[in-house]
Amino acid sequence: MTCRRLVLPVLCLLLAVLGTAGQAQAVGYRYWSFWDRDATSNTWVYATQGPSTARPSDGDVQGFRFSVSEDSKDSAKPRGAADFATICAKTPAREGSKRVGLVLDFGTTADAPSGSTPPRPRTACARVDDDATTADALAAVAKPLRYDTNALLCAIAGYPTTGCGEPVADDRPKASASPGEEAENNSADGDGKGGPSVGLLAGIAAVAALGAAAVWQARRRRD
Repeated sequence: MTCRRLVLPVLCLLLAVLGTAGQAQAVGYRYWSFWDRDATSNTWVYATQGPSTARPSDGDVQGFRFSVSEDSKDSAKPRGAADFATICAKTPAREGSKRVGLVLDFGTTADAPSGSTPPRPRTACARVDDDATTADALAAVAKPLRYDTNALLCAIAGYPTTGCGEPVADDRPKASASPGEEAENNSADGDGKGGPSVGLLAGIAAVAALGAAAVWQARRRRD
């Protein structure tokens, strides 16, 4: 009886750990993510500032991707070419201004709001004043922009027409990966097969250890 009293709570705790892990992955958010292109590694890096405060330099490339994700760790990267020389080939330099290459990825139908069809990804070269922000560069080449009352970027080039950062049940197929993105994700997350996280496995191991200790203690008291 003592063993049963000890083991059942441990089993309940194990089920709670598994249940919580599943619930934590149940909701994502539909929004425009903002990226900087690292010229050294030639990869996308999640921006540390918002478009209204970031001030890119001449020759920088920045990207926006519309998708559903839980946070920056699993957010889909912009797809397509991201080379400044290609994006701004037809926009000559001009004194007193700078050129910023922009990659605009409107996402996939899986991430689109109900009834919406995402435009094709495109690039644009914004020529703006030297002190211009990324928001200024966007406004120069991708109007209309839409923001909410908290200055969150809701729409680029009018897409989407409604919604802004709303929660979405994460039961959709995954968005298409960027070229090379799948390899980057696999190297960061192990085999990339969507198995249990390290934290979850550690939690299960800890609960199992507690269960073994409880059984041993119960037998010791009984004997």
